[in-house]
Amino acid sequence: MSALTYSSRATTHPTEVGRNLLSIIAEKQTNLCVSLDLADTEKILSLLDTLGPLICCAKTHVDILPFSGPDAISAFTDRLAALAKQHNFLIFEDRKFADIGSTVKAQYGGGVYKIAQWSHITNAHSVPGPGIIAGLKEVAQEVGQPRGLLMLGEMSSKGNLGGGEYLQKTLEMARGDKEFVMGFIAQCAIPPQDGEDWIVMTPGVNLGSKGDGLGQQYNTPDLVVREKGCDVIIVGRGIIGAADPKATAEEYRKAGWEAYEKRIAA
Repeated sequence: MSALTYSSRATTHPTEVGRNLLSIIAEKQTNLCVSLDLADTEKILSLLDTLGPLICCAKTHVDILPFSGPDAISAFTDRLAALAKQHNFLIFEDRKFADIGSTVKAQYGGGVYKIAQWSHITNAHSVPGPGIIAGLKEVAQEVGQPRGLLMLGEMSSKGNLGGGEYLQKTLEMARGDKEFVMGFIAQCAIPPQDGEDWIVMTPGVNLGSKGDGLGQQYNTPDLVVREKGCDVIIVGRGIIGAADPKATAEEYRKAGWEAYEKRIAA
């Protein structure tokens, strides 16, 4: 588990997006990423305008949103990008790419969503092999703006096949491109070697609920950040389903930051 501060890592992380994210976290004193799994574009944008000052990152699922056509998509992503710039947070499109390199190139760079144009971070499964990283990286380089990739090492749902040998093989694959792969979606810190620095973003964080009826399992910010050494807590329903999302987001921001301060003080 790394006791390095976000600030120190912001100067040395191998990826530009990683350095940007760590700088935002340190500056705003928040390791909170809000997950916006909603099917209402206006509600998403309204929430982000309210929650923007409290978060380091916003996680989207653009393919669950109802759009009338390409113009509506670009209008939404333009407004999303403007809010990210206004409130200083990054956009993480939770696409979970899982195909061969040539296919993910088309999915990431084109189609109706053009994800690479507006999302700073995306993620991918390692099942297809290292070609998935190479394909996504080619698109990122064509965009000409900083883009980063998270590899899915393990998920928060009960019975997921991640972790263990799968996580180890995913890590070995990530080591093939440490200038594009910025870290992992995982439930614990990834021990670095040879000067590595993997940013670990962790879903399934909740201050109250232990899970849902569809296999989701929750952990507290303290367990995730202080005990397991993860870097960013991803919170969805705990915030967006609250009566007062802003006040609740502040509770999570405070809990996540306090857990980090305890970790580096240990």
